[in-house]
Amino acid sequence: MRGLCLSVLIVIVGPMFAGKTTELIRRVERHVIAGRRAVVFKPSIDSRYDASKVAAHNGLRFGAVVVPPSEEGVEAIGKMGVEYDVVAVDEIQFFPVQLAEVLNSLANGRVVIAAGLNLDFRGEPFETTARVMAYADRVISLTAVCKVCGRPATRTQRLVNGVPAPRDSPRILVGGGDSYEARCRRHFVNPL
Repeated sequence: MRGLCLSVLIVIVGPMFAGKTTELIRRVERHVIAGRRAVVFKPSIDSRYDASKVAAHNGLRFGAVVVPPSEEGVEAIGKMGVEYDVVAVDEIQFFPVQLAEVLNSLANGRVVIAAGLNLDFRGEPFETTARVMAYADRVISLTAVCKVCGRPATRTQRLVNGVPAPRDSPRILVGGGDSYEARCRRHFVNPL
């Protein structure tokens, strides 16, 4: 590992539209420029903007290895990740909680960067993200801009026909600006 003596797990969290994927790509690109071998993983269910690359809402893209958001996908990340100096995983909330142990292990001898939502549309923590954060050496918590008032947003509001989605909606629904808005605590409507 040329010039790399770090063993670190960095986790980037926040609501939708906060720039998590943009920050992940920025950090990976810096390592690539430094001559380090890097790999980025993404879950196969996230094909919103590009099926084979991690893609930010702003159009930024980076080549990725697509894996299923399952135990098999987590196993693939663990096996393939050992071959690289830098391992990044986007949308960690979609993966099983076992991902936390795999990323924690990979961080021994390499840089691991993970990004994902910390809260679901109900305002409840995603278990996988919470567990990865517990192992992290550094947590970067980003905010978006509240669509209602323009203040810093820390929540993701799911909308159905322009109104907050009901609580019994499926927890996982991959979408973009058509289904979600960033909201501050004051304007987040907790579904009943």
